[in-house]
Amino acid sequence: MKQRHYAARTGDIPEGGRKLVQIKGMEIGLFRVGGELYAWRNVCPHAAAPVCRGPVCGTKLPSMVYEYKYGMEGQILRCPWHGWEFDLKSGEHLVDPAVRLRGFDIEVEGEDVYVMLSSGEKRSG
Repeated sequence: MKQRHYAARTGDIPEGGRKLVQIKGMEIGLFRVGGELYAWRNVCPHAAAPVCRGPVCGTKLPSMVYEYKYGMEGQILRCPWHGWEFDLKSGEHLVDPAVRLRGFDIEVEGEDVYVMLSSGEKRSG
């Protein structure tokens, strides 16, 4: 069973912005991308770095030889330790989509933002 935990006010997270919150001993990053809110655990799956503290940016896109295309501005979270890049909308690693950030459902009621956690969920590893 999931329980909701108050995390923030909607105004605390501007478009392209983030807010780090503590819930049940876990640090969770709240992000607003394209008007939608996303919640990701602040642990990189690669080396347990504080991934949600990394830059929100864009990335290089597939392109022809000698071309350089940049895109997805404001939609990429880059790990501050080793530069791994994750899509903030899906949590997927850009190179290996099987690697992903641990995400949580969000509910918004009025101006209040809640993160949904399983009743037995707590900090681990």
